[in-house]
Amino acid sequence: MAVKILWYLTTPDGPYPWEPEGRWTTDFEHLKQLAVASDRLGYYGSLLGSSPNESLAVSAALIDATKRLRFLVAQHPGELSPAVLAKWALTFDQFSNGRLLFNVVNGNDAGLATLGVHYPHDERYDFSLEYWRSFQSIYAGETDGYDGRYVKLAPRSPGAAGHPLGGWHPPRQKPGIALWGAGTSAPGVAHSVQLLDVYLSFANTPPALGEKFRKVAAEAAKIGRELTFGTRLQIIVRETEEEAWAHAEKLLQRTSLQTARASLERQLPPGVTLENFHSDDPQVQRNVESIRAGRLPKARDLEIYPNVWLGPSLFGFNILGPAAGTYLVGSAEQVAERIREYEAQGTSAFILSGFPLIDEAHRVADLLFPLLDLDHGFEVPRLGVNPPAALAETV
Repeated sequence: MAVKILWYLTTPDGPYPWEPEGRWTTDFEHLKQLAVASDRLGYYGSLLGSSPNESLAVSAALIDATKRLRFLVAQHPGELSPAVLAKWALTFDQFSNGRLLFNVVNGNDAGLATLGVHYPHDERYDFSLEYWRSFQSIYAGETDGYDGRYVKLAPRSPGAAGHPLGGWHPPRQKPGIALWGAGTSAPGVAHSVQLLDVYLSFANTPPALGEKFRKVAAEAAKIGRELTFGTRLQIIVRETEEEAWAHAEKLLQRTSLQTARASLERQLPPGVTLENFHSDDPQVQRNVESIRAGRLPKARDLEIYPNVWLGPSLFGFNILGPAAGTYLVGSAEQVAERIREYEAQGTSAFILSGFPLIDEAHRVADLLFPLLDLDHGFEVPRLGVNPPAALAETV
């Protein structure tokens, strides 16, 4: 088997951007440098993460600066008409030679309401399925329109479809643009197995993530579908284990107690406070007690599995358990071994990030890529003059 490695493309950046003093002031030129670096280093693609910028606009603006990099663009159903999004995607793929991917995001009630989408939680998935089905049909070149419960699109004239002024581009990706996404609730899983090509989940330990993926795969098999699976991780990879953990400790010590407390409080169940919270997991309980006492745990106190770390990140300080901020930490050989363990549990795509984004993208490509079997669709460049010792022994 082989894996795909994607990087992160977002405006917030810096050595530790979850703290104001560790966050740089960035602009479009910075985003372009990051995209160019990710492209030249051989990453399969980049996830356009949350930021003040509209991801559709950013990805389109970066087509000409890149050659192979795919853009995984997060998109909520209902932000645009599915016909408008389909025409946008056809144009993007025409100009980029088919380098668009969509990350299907169903969001939450409050967030979607600000976009004009007002369906309750379970019904949201019904709307999303119809939205993306209508998008897929128009992207594929169908002109019959769409007559659904939520989406109603009038037919287009087949004759006008090929007109040099009124026609649309033919699809570049067949059978269509790959849809990536997630969904953990029962309606979310049902939606995912009907629609997605790549099912995503925040990271956990390899066995726990594998168990989740196998359950989703079993649901997909009931309707005759097969999915591939991916996860999202932060990463600290260095030449030695000692260097990696020293950097993890440095990031931890640059994190304020206020940031740690605020992040912890956001993770607590409704009605539970930091003062009365209790975990049956002794490791979690010790770390919570450290925060209560006004001190941060040590880096190794937050390691929940070999090389799997719950340290602070731009995406949260997940002290209570794995979530968006989970890290891989270790030497290149250790991290490669852990990725292969995730792969054995069904994970074939890894969306990684480390800060500063350009610096860490180079480290990962230099140290980790030579140790992995990569499935990027092209020959990935090797940065080192000589192959690592672990690789050279097998040559």
